[in-house]
Amino acid sequence: MFDFRLKVFQSVAQNRSFTKASKELFISQPAISKHIQELEIQYKTPLFERTGSRICLTKAGELLLVHANNILSDYRRLEFEMNLLVRHFSGKLALGASTTIAQYILPPVLSFFIRKFPDIQVSLLNGNSGEIEQALTEEKITLGLVEGNTRRKSIHYTPFMKDELVVVTHAGSSLAKYDEITLEQLCTLPLVLRENGSGTLEVFESELVRQGIKLSGLNILIQLGSTESIKLFLENSDCLSVLSVRAIRKELATGTLKVIDVENFGLERMFSFVEKQGQNGGLEESFIRFARMYTNL
Repeated sequence: MFDFRLKVFQSVAQNRSFTKASKELFISQPAISKHIQELEIQYKTPLFERTGSRICLTKAGELLLVHANNILSDYRRLEFEMNLLVRHFSGKLALGASTTIAQYILPPVLSFFIRKFPDIQVSLLNGNSGEIEQALTEEKITLGLVEGNTRRKSIHYTPFMKDELVVVTHAGSSLAKYDEITLEQLCTLPLVLRENGSGTLEVFESELVRQGIKLSGLNILIQLGSTESIKLFLENSDCLSVLSVRAIRKELATGTLKVIDVENFGLERMFSFVEKQGQNGGLEESFIRFARMYTNL
């Protein structure tokens, strides 16, 4: 069994708070302090610098965090692979997913996964693609799903599924009269778009740049933080948006939203799993295989 004090240290280091670590691990704050004190005695050096209510890692603390992350990651992988020998899946899977994937792709996959493996504790962090990649870097999650095309050197990307972005408007909008518009018209018509950091916005902006157009040159009314908020905005305005076709299936089926083609303007992207470079095996790889199997059924 791994040294629980390392788990306590990791939680305090990541949260930069004894109180938050106490809540996360469901143990008292005095117990948290005792575990940290024992580690500092063992290694004969302070692990945290305390300034009032704020704490930060010392050089020794930073070194220990690197090794603690590796040790705890190896332990999770060992636990999973030992369970595989008796075909028993258990452990914790900390997932993160960008907004479109978390809302429209993952829920049925997770439902099936949890029914199949009830002893696996699954958590899901939701945010835009940039936030999910940052959460992965900060060890808040061990596996993410993102929707943009940007690549960070410290992260390994595994393709999951293709997606298409489309220009849409509400069926009751005055713009619904269009079946197709030119790129020049798209640049002048009012738009509601996703927020900065969104994979959807990133793909849209990249294609604009390829066509020699700056995002700042568009007629953007507002940027919103989720697809659902954009849908509601479209219901009450005469404007266009750019959304994943997977996120508007119901609205297209009922005729609430209408797709407007843009001449010589295509928007495709790849949803990708993201892991820290060098990470392999364990629950994360098993979930990737499961998700691919489920979505190909």
